[in-house]
Amino acid sequence: MDSSRRQFIASAGCIAAGAALAPYGAVAFPRPDKNAISLATWSIVRSFHAGVWKLTDVARIVREDFGLDGIEYVNQFFEVPTSNYLNQLNKAAADHGVRNVLIMVDLEGAMVALDPAERRQAVVNHRKWVDIAAYLGCHAIRCNAHGGKGDRLEDDPDSIQRAAESFTALMEYARPAKINVIIENHGGLSSDPRWLPRLCETINSPDFGILPDYGNYHKGDDVYEAVRLAMPYAKGVSVKTSWMPDGTHPGYDVEKLLSISKQSGFTGFWGIESGLNAGRQLTSPDEIKEADWKAVMFTKRAIQKIVFA
Repeated sequence: MDSSRRQFIASAGCIAAGAALAPYGAVAFPRPDKNAISLATWSIVRSFHAGVWKLTDVARIVREDFGLDGIEYVNQFFEVPTSNYLNQLNKAAADHGVRNVLIMVDLEGAMVALDPAERRQAVVNHRKWVDIAAYLGCHAIRCNAHGGKGDRLEDDPDSIQRAAESFTALMEYARPAKINVIIENHGGLSSDPRWLPRLCETINSPDFGILPDYGNYHKGDDVYEAVRLAMPYAKGVSVKTSWMPDGTHPGYDVEKLLSISKQSGFTGFWGIESGLNAGRQLTSPDEIKEADWKAVMFTKRAIQKIVFA
């Protein structure tokens, strides 16, 4: 590790952070060595805003409505992440036999910002989600790589070093809790198919990886080649789908992308992140729920057909 990175980590206060971590409510587990399907709760975001469900309902929905094995939380859905609330989530998961897989962390700062102080603050902002993920027994938090200049690696070649400093600092905090730090291609530089693999090569840590999202590459990029580039570093797969009511998918061949991911040798949780274009505006909570639930089941069947064949 070069001196500038050591300086950055020290200034972020992460080297000794593990000693301050509280006991966890569940034991964190590594990414499983067999395949299972999880629900990325963003799949049902429309019905969340329509008041159909709240986070403490998700374990029941995942098991009873969808027949899935894992939950991928989104930090925006947490109401009051006190120990009592987190205990409710742990109990619900245990009662319904589902695993808490990861937390998708949004709105916590730009980890690739040009300003070092802004990056350090973003690192600090993510720490609480490391602690919460460990309490819930997750194996990872999913981060974003926002900030920087432009949308392509050549627009901001120094962005790789800035990101490496930020995420190495976060990993220093997360490692004692046995939490992986993973990044989704989620706009900006991270959606350049070359950028995240280059960052993984630079950081070169088993605690770090990618959550490839089928739908989040830049327009005009070869999504099949992009997924091929990402899969060697994958610690999960975000099977993003946008279905039509008849079960067709206009954006890309979902089954082909699933085959590429499977052929890479990946095993673990295949996360459903789905949506349905009803062709009209949905207004009632019942209509919204029906559309959300239908899209999840379309995606589940696609994953079962390819991954579990």
